[in-house]
Amino acid sequence: MFNRTVMFAKQNAPLPMRVMTRRTLLGAHNTRLRLTVPVVTRSEYVNIYHCAVRKTASQWIKELFSDPITYRHSGLLTYDPRFYNWSHPRVTPPNRIALSLFFSRKRFDKIPKPDKYRAFFVMRDPRDMLVSSYFSTRNSHAPMGDVLEVRKVLHELPRKEGLLYLIDNLTAKGTFKAVRSWAVAPPSEEVRLFRYEDLVGENQANEVDQLMRHCGIAIPPAEMATLLSRYSFSNMNDRKGTGAVSHYRKGQPGDWRNHFDDDITEAFTKATGNLVELLGYPAYDETPSTTGK
Repeated sequence: MFNRTVMFAKQNAPLPMRVMTRRTLLGAHNTRLRLTVPVVTRSEYVNIYHCAVRKTASQWIKELFSDPITYRHSGLLTYDPRFYNWSHPRVTPPNRIALSLFFSRKRFDKIPKPDKYRAFFVMRDPRDMLVSSYFSTRNSHAPMGDVLEVRKVLHELPRKEGLLYLIDNLTAKGTFKAVRSWAVAPPSEEVRLFRYEDLVGENQANEVDQLMRHCGIAIPPAEMATLLSRYSFSNMNDRKGTGAVSHYRKGQPGDWRNHFDDDITEAFTKATGNLVELLGYPAYDETPSTTGK
């Protein structure tokens, strides 16, 4: 009952109240880390930027980088620019990890950055992004932007029609265009792309280690195991108490196959072009890889 009450409050509190609450909680969390967690090693980078589109495990990434283990081995606190009206000229103050920037690559390239920085973009099979967005928007996502408006539409439509509607909605928002902008950008030492499927797959420890090392963060294996266990999707669901409407509903690569039919496939291909192939994901008639590679 308590968890459902919290979920209701989260989804119905006015936006300014939610923003202020999250800013306060983040500030308290960072203060607690400063006072209680000794820094063993420091990242050489002044800022780290996590870039994403929605439904690519951005909340999970935020949990990993906000954990005391990560702080102990980086000395970097987290910062969510949305809670500060994007007022800092460099998006985030020095010695912080910016979580999460829902930017196209063009917009990211334009923001002022320090000389020593690292950035990463997490991509996901766009078909799974669509399905995840459908269930999240329909059932569990906190109100922001047009979530409540889209939720109302999705509740009024059968699932197939809802997915077709959401394809148009995400296209109009530029979601698929933003993913493409990161995929086609020239290679850069500072910026690296990671796959959601790899970060949550059978080689998770190695993949997350590569992500952390790209950011100048070296976490010993035993502590990495603790970190990943702490933020397994099942444990996060248990802590948040969201049950059947979980924000971490499934996360299984290839789940789109349970929801796509010929009409949805045709509409999705029309909206995204060769995006699936460009990102290196299996074609519609191929057997998916368990590692996402």
